[in-house]
Amino acid sequence: MPELPEVEVVRQGLESHLLGSRFESVEVLHPRANRGQDAPLDDLLVGAHIHDVRRRGKYLWCDLGHDSALFVHLGMSGQMLVGKPGTCTSKHLRIRATLVGDDADHELAFVDQRTFGRWLFTSTRDGVPLPVTHIAHDPLEPGFDPAEVARRIRKKNSAIKAVLLDQTVVSGIGNIYADEALWAAQIAPTRRASSLTQEEVTQLLDAAADVMARALEQGGTSFDSLYVNVNGASGYFSRSLNAYGQEGEPCVRCGTPIRREKFMNRSSHFCPACQGRSFAEL
Repeated sequence: MPELPEVEVVRQGLESHLLGSRFESVEVLHPRANRGQDAPLDDLLVGAHIHDVRRRGKYLWCDLGHDSALFVHLGMSGQMLVGKPGTCTSKHLRIRATLVGDDADHELAFVDQRTFGRWLFTSTRDGVPLPVTHIAHDPLEPGFDPAEVARRIRKKNSAIKAVLLDQTVVSGIGNIYADEALWAAQIAPTRRASSLTQEEVTQLLDAAADVMARALEQGGTSFDSLYVNVNGASGYFSRSLNAYGQEGEPCVRCGTPIRREKFMNRSSHFCPACQGRSFAEL
């Protein structure tokens, strides 16, 4: 699924095109795209204005004022595409909305091939949609405290990569950027979080923030057409990856071939020579 940089690219695109716009019409074309909604989405959204477009970790929402929001979960393949009304003709179009703004009318199309994503009109608590109030701050948020998060991480006995993927501990980091941050910090993905020092975990969080900031500058990471920005363009950070997806390629730091192993129904990519000790060595 899209991780923090990819979702932030989408957020910035929505903000630049739709801020201040008003929903004029909403059409739900697939029920899974609005699952969990008690009332028709058009009844809830039509007439609402977008006051802000916000994000926490991998989650996105449009602030509609009056303690309400349009919560957007992109799932594995969700796309938020902005264009002129009638532009989107994708067979995977799940929701179509028309918005009226001061300068132009826009179509906001939610395209989702795998139908794991959704839109949800919801109340907010302290400005955060109710479905994600349990989600932790992410490394690029102003309120993120690396030292405090490092202390929380060091209380965990799980593998450090599993802890990085726990969105209630630190949000926004998925499989790609976990591998990249661990490679940058020279820490084995299977090393126990509790075995790491405060300095090691702080450096790891700094590495995660750095790699995600660099990915954001390049529009995120695209391996296929499932992730695109609001204009339909792909990101290019895949060309800068040092660990993820680099199985068999020489580590740019030491030359050892990058290894790929199964991890939590996913894959982990790491350098076996320069990423420190694993479970078996502790």
